[in-house]
Amino acid sequence: MVAFAILIFLFLGSVEGFSSKSQPCTYDKSKICKPALATAAFSTISFLLGAITSVVSGFLGMKIATYANARTTLEARKGVGKAFITAFRSGAVMGFLLAANGLLVLYIAINLFKLYYGDDWSGLFEAITGYGLGGSSMALFGRVGGGIYTKAADVGADLVGKVERNIPEDDPRNPAVIADNVGDNVGDIAGMGSDLFGSYAESSCAALVVASISSFGINHELTPMLYPLIISSVGIIVCLITTLFATDFFEIKAVKEIEPSLKRQLIISTVLMTIGIGIVSWIALPSSFTIFNFGDQKAVKNWQLFLCVAVGLWAGLIIGFVTEYYTSNAYSPVQDVADSCRTGAATNVIFGLALGYKSCIIPIFAIAISIFVSFSFAAMYGIAVAALGMLSTIATGLAIDAYGPISDNAGGIAEMAGMSHRIRERTDALDAAGNTTAAIGKGFAIGSAALVSLALFGAFVSRAAISTVDVLTPKVFIGLLVGAMLPYWFSAMTMKSVGSAALKMVEEVRRQFNTIPGLMEGTTKPDYATCVKISTDASIKEMIPPGALVMLTPLVVGIFFGVETLSGVLAGSLVSGVQ
Repeated sequence: MVAFAILIFLFLGSVEGFSSKSQPCTYDKSKICKPALATAAFSTISFLLGAITSVVSGFLGMKIATYANARTTLEARKGVGKAFITAFRSGAVMGFLLAANGLLVLYIAINLFKLYYGDDWSGLFEAITGYGLGGSSMALFGRVGGGIYTKAADVGADLVGKVERNIPEDDPRNPAVIADNVGDNVGDIAGMGSDLFGSYAESSCAALVVASISSFGINHELTPMLYPLIISSVGIIVCLITTLFATDFFEIKAVKEIEPSLKRQLIISTVLMTIGIGIVSWIALPSSFTIFNFGDQKAVKNWQLFLCVAVGLWAGLIIGFVTEYYTSNAYSPVQDVADSCRTGAATNVIFGLALGYKSCIIPIFAIAISIFVSFSFAAMYGIAVAALGMLSTIATGLAIDAYGPISDNAGGIAEMAGMSHRIRERTDALDAAGNTTAAIGKGFAIGSAALVSLALFGAFVSRAAISTVDVLTPKVFIGLLVGAMLPYWFSAMTMKSVGSAALKMVEEVRRQFNTIPGLMEGTTKPDYATCVKISTDASIKEMIPPGALVMLTPLVVGIFFGVETLSGVLAGSLVSGVQ
C-alpha cells in the first residue's frame, strides 16, 4: 500500500511539475480548477482509504468466520436447521460489513474532500477514484494470495492424507489439516470479500466520475449526483429484509431445503431491489438530464437509467442461476462429470474442463445484453450503474458466499473433535450447498468486474482524449493480441505458484508421516505449524510476480508504446479475461 501510494502521488503530482498553482479544468478550459498537486494528494489519501477499508473488512470477516464455525458445529447437534441459521447469519455479518463500510467511508470521504474542493466537482470526483483503485489493488492480493494459500494446503492435505494414507478428510492426524481449514477462510472470505469490494468501489467511482462532468455535476445537483451511493444504500435495506426470509420467516427442517432456501435469497433480493431502484430513480433523479458521452452530452430520461440498473441486476441473477446449474450436484452437468469417473481420473479432468468452458456461454450473453442496453441508454454512465445494479445485492451475495467456508470448517471441526458421524453428515449437507453458493459469488464477482472494467476503460478513453479505438490500425491490433495473452500469462504464474507450494506441502506431510513415531496411531500430534508456515510463505512470496504483471503492464505499455496501444491491450485483456 505504501509503495503504491508513493507511486500514485509521484505520477499524478508530476503532471504540472509539482506546481501548487491553480490550473484550467480538464473538460472546461474557461474555468479555473484546483492544482495538480492537490489532486495527487487527495487521490493518494482516497487510495489508502479504499485499501484500508478492504483490508479491515476482510480481517473482520475472517474473525467472524472463525468464531462462527465452531458455533455452527455445536448447533449441528440440535439439527440441520439451527446449524444453517448460525452459518448463514455469520455470513450475512460479513456481507453487511462490507457493503456498509464501503458506503460509509466513501460518503465521508466525499464530504470531507468537498470542504477543500468546494464547487470544483470534476476535480473532487477525480480525486475520489483513488478509492476504487485502493479496493481493487487489495483485491488482487487478497484473491491471488488467498487462492495460492488455500489450494496449496488443500492439495497437500488431500494427496497425502486421503490418497496415500487412506485417512478421512479433516482427520486430526493429518499435519496439513489446520492449514487447509485456515485456507478456506483466507481464500473464500478475505479473498472473495476484497474482490467484490473492489468491483463495488470501482463501479461507484466510475459512475461518480462520469456524473461529475454530466449535467448533475455541472449544475451541482447533489442528490442525483450521489445516485450510485443511493442505489447501494437501498441495497443494504433490501438485503436486510431478504435475510429474514432465510432465518426467520421460513424454518429449515430437512437437508433438501438448504439449496432452495439460498436460491430464494437471490430471487427475493432481486425482485425487492427492482422495486427499490424504481422508487429511488423516480424520487432522486430529475425527469430528464444529460450524460457525458465521449466529448458531447447525451439526453437521458430517468426511466432509462432505471432500466440500466435493472438490467445489470437481473443479469446478475441469471449469472447466479447458470452458475448454480453448472456447479450443483442436483443437475446433469455435475452428474455427468461424476459419471465420467468410472473410466478414471483423466476423463474426469477432461469432462470437468469442458463443463467449465461450457458454463461461459449464457453468462457472456447476459453480460453482452446488459452492456448493449445500458450503453445505448446512458453511455458509459449506464454501464457503471449496471455494474452497481449487479452489486447492489452484494450483502446477500456475500452472505450466501461466506456461508460456504463457515460450514466447510464446521465439518472440519466436527471431524477433528471426534463428534458423532451424524453431526458430520449434517455439516456435509450444509457444505455441499456452500460449494455451489461460493461459485455463485464468483460468478457475480466476474460479471460485475467485466462491466466495471468496461466503464473504467470508457473513462480512460475519454480522459486520454482518444475519440475512437480503431482495431484496424496496427498499433491497436498488436495491443489487442498482447492484451488477450495477458490472462494466460497471469494464470500460468498463479498455477505454477500453487503447484510448487503444493509440492512443498506434500513433501512436508510425507516427511511427518514417515519420521514422527505414533502419528498414524494417533498417540502423538503432528506439527501443524510448519504446514501453515509453508502455505503462508508461499502465498506472500508467490503473489508478487502476478501482482507486478498486472500493475506494471499499463505503465510499461503506456510509456513506451503510447495510449493507442494501451487502449488495445486493455480491451484485449478484458475480453479474454472474462472468458
